[in-house]
Amino acid sequence: MPEGSAFSGFTAAWLHGLDVDPCSPIEITVPAGCGVSARSGMAVRRCTLERGEVVKARGYRVTSPARTLRDLCVRLSLTEAVVIADMALHARLVSREGLSASVEQRAGSHGVRMLRRALEYVEPASESAMETRLRVLLVLGGLPRPAAQVTIRDGLHRFVGRPDLFYRDQRLGLEYDGGTHREHLVEDNRRQNRLLDAGVRLLRFTAGDIFDTPDLVINAVRNALAA
Repeated sequence: MPEGSAFSGFTAAWLHGLDVDPCSPIEITVPAGCGVSARSGMAVRRCTLERGEVVKARGYRVTSPARTLRDLCVRLSLTEAVVIADMALHARLVSREGLSASVEQRAGSHGVRMLRRALEYVEPASESAMETRLRVLLVLGGLPRPAAQVTIRDGLHRFVGRPDLFYRDQRLGLEYDGGTHREHLVEDNRRQNRLLDAGVRLLRFTAGDIFDTPDLVINAVRNALAA
């Protein structure tokens, strides 16, 4: 790999361990004027990577987590920018403060505006991309922001459950239903019953609900909050 170059974009995100789609094409950033050219299966971007913007991951030179997020935010919607920022924060690749500092230090750079917007909605406790998409959908839909991964205990302080999202005042839990395997279904049902016994109402949504009928999801949660 030429001096001053590094894997970048989704390739860097994957090398950092984030749950992103397989890297096709492989993305690499090289200094302006470098003789490397794009070829089948490889995308080349040209710019000067500053000191601190290149790190090692899995033995390869890659753009730093903060730089990777800035690069990706140029290409992502707000929701998907929050998704990948949540992943990085949850994995402790970078802190919220570190991302904020990166935004302020590089105001005007590509991706900074979207990353700044995404930081308004990030939640390091989020444990899945679909959980993040559900949370952002609700907030952008005008609903209060739910807490993430709140531990629920009964009157004897025994663990009851931990819904993906939770409205404390209304004791309303929200969960993304990813279509669990049969062996997990029994425990899921038991956990749901424990939550109901503890006075927690529970709404479950699938990927189809979130992607195909988002307005129905927002209305269902709005009605449950008002009940």
